[in-house]
Amino acid sequence: MFSEISATSNFTFLTGASHPEEYMARAEQLGLEAVAIADENSVAGIVRAHQKAREIARAIRDREAWEATHGPMGPLKPGHVPPRPKAPRLIPAARLVLSDGMEITALPETRIGWARLCRLISRGRLRAPKGDCLLHIEDLLDNGMEALRLVLHPSRAITDPRGAGDWPKRARRLTRRFGGQMSLALTPAYDGQDKARFDTHAAMAADLGIETVTSARPMMHHARRRRLADVMTAIRTSRTVDALGRDALANGERRLRTGTELRRMLGPHAGAVDRTIRLARSLTFSLDELRYEYPSEVSGGETPSTRLARLARKGLAWRYPFGAPDRVKAMLEHELALIAKLKYEPYFLTVHDVVAFARSRDILCQGRGSAANSVVCYCLGVTSVSPEIGTMVFERFVSEARDEPPDIDVDFEHERREEVIQHIYERYGRHRAGLCATVIHYRGKRAIREVGAAMGLTQDTIGALSSQLWGFFAAAGMEDQRMREIGLDPTDPRLRQTMALIHEIEGMPRHLSQHVGGFIMTEGRLDELVPIENATMEDRTVICWDKDDIDTLGILKVDVLALGMLTCIRKAFDLLVRHENTELDLATIPPEDPEVYDMLCKADTIGVFQVESRAQMNFLPRMRPRCFYDLVIEVAIIRPGPIQGDMVHPYIRRRNGEETVEFPSDELGQVLGKTLGVPLFQEQAMQIAIIGAGFTPEEADRLRRSLATFKKHGNVSEFRSRFMRGMARNGYDADFADRCFSQIEGFGSYGFPESHAASFALLVYASSWIKHHHPGIFACALLNSQPMGFYAPAQIVRDARDHGVEVRPVDINASHWDNIMEREGARLILRLGFRQIKGVGQEEADWISAARGNGYHSVGDVWRRAGVAPALIERLAEADAFASLGLDRREAIWEAKALRPGKPLPLFEGDMDGEGITEPAALLPEMTPGEAVVEDFVAMRLSLKAHPVAFLREVLTPGYSAWQDAPEAGAGQGT
Repeated sequence: MFSEISATSNFTFLTGASHPEEYMARAEQLGLEAVAIADENSVAGIVRAHQKAREIARAIRDREAWEATHGPMGPLKPGHVPPRPKAPRLIPAARLVLSDGMEITALPETRIGWARLCRLISRGRLRAPKGDCLLHIEDLLDNGMEALRLVLHPSRAITDPRGAGDWPKRARRLTRRFGGQMSLALTPAYDGQDKARFDTHAAMAADLGIETVTSARPMMHHARRRRLADVMTAIRTSRTVDALGRDALANGERRLRTGTELRRMLGPHAGAVDRTIRLARSLTFSLDELRYEYPSEVSGGETPSTRLARLARKGLAWRYPFGAPDRVKAMLEHELALIAKLKYEPYFLTVHDVVAFARSRDILCQGRGSAANSVVCYCLGVTSVSPEIGTMVFERFVSEARDEPPDIDVDFEHERREEVIQHIYERYGRHRAGLCATVIHYRGKRAIREVGAAMGLTQDTIGALSSQLWGFFAAAGMEDQRMREIGLDPTDPRLRQTMALIHEIEGMPRHLSQHVGGFIMTEGRLDELVPIENATMEDRTVICWDKDDIDTLGILKVDVLALGMLTCIRKAFDLLVRHENTELDLATIPPEDPEVYDMLCKADTIGVFQVESRAQMNFLPRMRPRCFYDLVIEVAIIRPGPIQGDMVHPYIRRRNGEETVEFPSDELGQVLGKTLGVPLFQEQAMQIAIIGAGFTPEEADRLRRSLATFKKHGNVSEFRSRFMRGMARNGYDADFADRCFSQIEGFGSYGFPESHAASFALLVYASSWIKHHHPGIFACALLNSQPMGFYAPAQIVRDARDHGVEVRPVDINASHWDNIMEREGARLILRLGFRQIKGVGQEEADWISAARGNGYHSVGDVWRRAGVAPALIERLAEADAFASLGLDRREAIWEAKALRPGKPLPLFEGDMDGEGITEPAALLPEMTPGEAVVEDFVAMRLSLKAHPVAFLREVLTPGYSAWQDAPEAGAGQGT
C-alpha cells in the first residue's frame, strides 16, 4: 500500500489537469492507502477530495454490509478470496512555492499543524494581490512549523551536484531549524536522466542530514489528461500548444502511480517508498477534526440561550401587539428548545447583530430563504413575513436529523451593503471574518475562446464557434451539424481535437472569485481554520473555500446580499416622509389593497419587483392575484422548476375552474392542497419524495442538496430511478411521477422554496402599492436606484408619464444629483437629476448644487462658481441643461467649448465680477425636433420631447391610421 504525498490538482489553476475527486477515485482503483492533495500555496481543493473520500468509504461500508447479509456479489473462483477494498485516505497538504523558487510540500501531522499551515499561507496571500502568494524563507523560519512535516523538492534540472547552485545552501537554512521534520523527495522526470537525478538528490539529502522519500508529483490522475495539461500550460503562458517547446509534457507519465511502479524506477533508492509509507501513516490529521465555533458575543452576563429567548419573546410582542396566536407561541417555544439543544444560539445572535446594525443605520434589510420558516427569525426582525403564511416547517431550516448549521440569507440595500460588510470586519476582526469564495469554472464561450486560442485556431473560427455553437454541446448529434451550418468542417483533425479538449476542460476550475455575500465568522481565528486572501475589491478579504465546501464541513455562513429593490423602496419611503408626511415601512404598508391587485391583474408592473418581466406580465392577467398568497405563487411559478415540470398550465386551469382539482392520494393532498394539487415549491418536491417515493428524510435532504449543485455536477438524475421505482411501488401514475421529477430537475437550475417566495412576494406587494398610490415617487426612487431591474430610464420615465406624472428635464438651476420631487400646489412633479447625464459624477453634481446660490446666469457662470471642468459643462450642454437660461443646445455647447481647461481667471478672461468683455453670439442653426431627440438619447438615454419612432411613423406605416382614429378610417384602409 503506497501513499502519494504531493499531488497537484486543477486547483493549482491552469497547471493541474485533474479534479481532486478524480485523484481519490483513481487512488481507490490503484489500491493506494492515501493521497496528499498539495496545490501551490493553496488548500482550495482539499474539501472536495475529503468529500469524495467520505463517499468512497460510505460506498465500501454499504457494500460490506450488503455482502455480510446476502453474500459476495457475483460468482467467485474456487479457492479465490477477493481482496477487501479499502477507501483511500486524504492527507490535507499544500505545496509552498517561495519567492526564491524553492518548493516544499507541507504536511500537517495534527490540527495544530493545519493551523500553522493556514496562517502561513494567509500571510503570503495577504501581502500579495488577489490570486498571488508571496512567501519568503524567513516566513517559515519565523512562523514556527510545529506539527508539520516538510518535504523538499529539488529542481528536476539538478542532475549533477555541480548544477545545484545555491539550492543546498538555502535548504540548509531550513534543515538547521526543522531538521527532524524534513525529508527530500525523489521524483522521476521520465527524461532518461532519472538515475543520475536520484543519485544526486539522494546525496544532497545525505549532506543535509535528512532522509529521502518519494513522490511522482502527479499533475493528472490518468495519462489521458496529458493533452489537456499542455493546453492549460498554453493558456497560462499565453502561447499555443505548438509553441510550448520544452514546456510541453513529453509524455503522460506525470500521473498518479503505485508504489510498485516507483520501486521499479527508483532502483537502489527504492527504500524511499517504505519511508514515504511510514511518513504518510504518521500524518493523522483529518478535516473531520476541524471544529467550527460560532462567535459568542455575550452581553451583560447573559448566556447566549437566555439572551436569544429574551430577544425572541420581546420581538413576539412587537410583531403581535394584540397578542400572538397560540400556534405561533407554541412554535416559538419549539424553535427555541431545538436551537438550544443544537447550541445554535450564537449563530442567531450573530445574524441579529448584523441586522440590528443595519436598522440602526436605517438600512432596509430582509431575510429570505428557508429562514422565513422561522418564528424566531421573524421575532428577531431578521425576516419580514410571518411564517403563518406558509407551512411553518421549521425543520426545513433547522433539523436535528440533518446535524448541519442553518443558513440565513439577508438582503440589504444594494447601495449601502458595503457599510454592513465593513461593520462585520470591524466587529469581528479580519482574522475572524471573511467572505466565501466562488469557483469560476470553464463554461461554454470561455472554454471555446481559450482552448481555441491555445490550439491555434483563427480568431474567425473561434468567434464563429463561441457565438454560434456553445449552447448546442449538450444536444447529441447537433455539434457536427451546427459546425457545417457556420461554415466549418467537423472532420478537420485539428478542429475535432479542439472540440474534444473543450468538452474535457468544461467544468474545470479556472480561478477563484468572491461569493456575492457569504460571510464566515468564527469565535477563534478564521485564518487557523482556512487561509485568508485579498479580494479584488478594496477592503475585502476572502477564504479559499466555496459555499459547498463550508457546507460539507458544517461551517456557519451568513449571506449578506444586495438587492436593488430594497434601495428603491427605502428611497420611496424617504420621499413619502419628505413630501407626503407619511411614514411607512415594510410592516406598515396597508395590506391587501384591492386597487393594488387590480393594477397587478392588468400587468401594469413596469419597475415592480419580480413581476416586471415579459413572462410575468403575460402570466398576471391569467393568474389574476387577489391576495398575498397569490403573489407567493406568482413569484414561484414562473421558474424553471414548475415550467420544466409542466406544472404551470394545470395550475391555471384548476385555478380558473377549467379542470377538476384532484390529488394523487390523501397523503399528498395535505402537501399539495394550497397549490391545487400541483407541486410548485421545493418543500413540496421534498415531501413528494418522502411520502410518494418512500425516500428517507436523509435521502430527501441529499436530493435537496443536489438541487443546489445540479448545474455544476449534474447529480440530480442519479435519484431518478430510485424516485420512479418508489412512486410506482406506492401506486402513483408514471406520468405524474415523471412530471414531478422533471420539476425537481428544474429546481436544479432555479427554484424557490415557499418561504423564499413569500419573502419576495412582500417586496412585490410593497413596490406595487407604492407604484399605484404614488407613481411619481416610485419612478423617482427607481431612477435614483439604477442600475437595477429590466427597464431603462427611458421606459421608466415614459411609464410614469403614462400614469399622469409630470416629468421635467434636467435644469442647471433646478436639478441636483438625484432625481427629486418638486411640489407645485397639490401636485408633485418629477425633476430629472444630473445622474441621468452620461459622464457626470456625483461629486461634480454636488459642487454645482452647492455653488448655485440664487441661480446661475450663464455657462461661464457655472464654470467660475462651481469650479468644474469645461468637459463636464459640455456634457451638461449636450443634455440641454441650460435651456432655462434661454440657450438652445447648440448655443450652450458653443459656449462650453469656448471655455479653457484649468482654474478660471476672470481678470484675464476680460470679465471682472461678471462684467466686461462678452464674445459675440454665433448664429447657429436650430436643431430639428428629430435631432433634439437623438441628442437627448445620446446624452441621457431618454428624451422628454418625443419617442424616436414618432418621427418614423409615416415611413414605417404608409397608408395606415392609428387605432385611435379607427372610426374615421376610410373603407379598406388598415388600422
